[in-house]
Amino acid sequence: MSSQDQSQRWNTVDAYLADRLIGADAELDSALAFNAAAGLPAIDVSPPQGKLLHLLARSIGARRILEVGALGGYSTIWLARALPEGGRLVTLELEQKHADVAAANLARAGLAERVDIRVGPALDTLPKLETEAAGPFDLAFIDADKPNNANYFAWALKLARPGSLIIVDNVVRDGSVLAGTDAHAVGARALFDALAAEPRVTATAIQTVGSKGWDGFAIALVNG
Repeated sequence: MSSQDQSQRWNTVDAYLADRLIGADAELDSALAFNAAAGLPAIDVSPPQGKLLHLLARSIGARRILEVGALGGYSTIWLARALPEGGRLVTLELEQKHADVAAANLARAGLAERVDIRVGPALDTLPKLETEAAGPFDLAFIDADKPNNANYFAWALKLARPGSLIIVDNVVRDGSVLAGTDAHAVGARALFDALAAEPRVTATAIQTVGSKGWDGFAIALVNG
C-alpha cells in the first residue's frame, strides 16, 4: 500500500469513527469552518482526539483546565464542554488574530463565560498565572510551539496538583522524534527526557494515526 493510500485509509477510518461516536455537531463544525475562513492553519486536533480530551477531563472531574495553544478554539470547546457548573478554563494563545477567532467560536458555542483567553507568549503568561494563584489546574493540554514543550510541561507541573493530568500533543511527528534534527523533533525528545527524569509524574505516550497523520500524545499523571 502506498503512503498516499495509507493516509487516505486513515482519513476514512477517522471519518467513520467520528460519524459513529460523535455525529454532527453544529458548533464544532462551525468553529472549523470559521477557522478556515480566517486563514488559520488546519492543525486542530481531530474530532476523535477532541472527544478523547473531553472524556479525560470528565473522567477526573476537572474543574480547572489549562490549555497552552488555543489556535481557533476547537480543542478549547471540547475541553470547556467537560467542565461542570462553575468550572474554568484558561487558554494561552500567542497570536491576537487566533485569539479573536477562538473568542468568536467560544461565544457561538455558548462557552465564553467559562473560558479566559490570555494573549502573548505562554512563557510570559504562565508565571503570571502562578502569581495570581490561578491554579491548581486539574488538567493541562499543551499544543503550542514544540521547541518549548519541556518548558511548558515544567510550568504545567508547577501549576498542577496530585492527581492532575498533563497531556502534550504532537510528540511523535511521523517518527522524527527518534532522530529528527529539526527544532520540533528536538523539542519532542527534550519533553520525553523531562518526563523520564521527573519523579513527580507517571507518564506514557500513545502513537496515533488518522486524519492528522502519524503522531501521538504524551500523558502524565501527577503523583500523589
